[in-house]
Amino acid sequence: MEQLNAAESLDIRRFLPHSGVMVLLDRLLEVGPEELRAEVIIRPDSMFCEGHGVPAWVGVEYMAQAIAAYAGYSAQLRGEPVKIGFLLGTRRYEASRPAFAVGRLLTIYVHRMLQADNGIGAFECRIDAGSEQLASATITVFQPADAAVFLEGSTE
Repeated sequence: MEQLNAAESLDIRRFLPHSGVMVLLDRLLEVGPEELRAEVIIRPDSMFCEGHGVPAWVGVEYMAQAIAAYAGYSAQLRGEPVKIGFLLGTRRYEASRPAFAVGRLLTIYVHRMLQADNGIGAFECRIDAGSEQLASATITVFQPADAAVFLEGSTE
């Protein structure tokens, strides 16, 4: 994987279609042709924080946003804009604890296993805190060529 320079690693927002408080990840650390590594620090003011931590089910969204950052980074390399995508499903999401504790630095890894011409992709994902694996899953996503046309067609 290519380690990003300091300016790139500090702002994951430029690779995500999300904005404002809906950007849940803090930094994009490394990216390669098939993988990405990002991180988030769990803070008392983190979105979804309940008392002493963020519920582990939010890990699915951390993984999905890391996949979105991978797609956004790849699009920018091709000279294309960042586009929205859709989380289709999660297989085998397993978390070793019910919540991610405040103060924990989480590293989110995503590895692309499949990318079809129709925009469907599958990624193996995991969330680590140091050497401890906290969660893992296979995430299936869809990025249509034109999301507006896709969404318009889906309401008919």
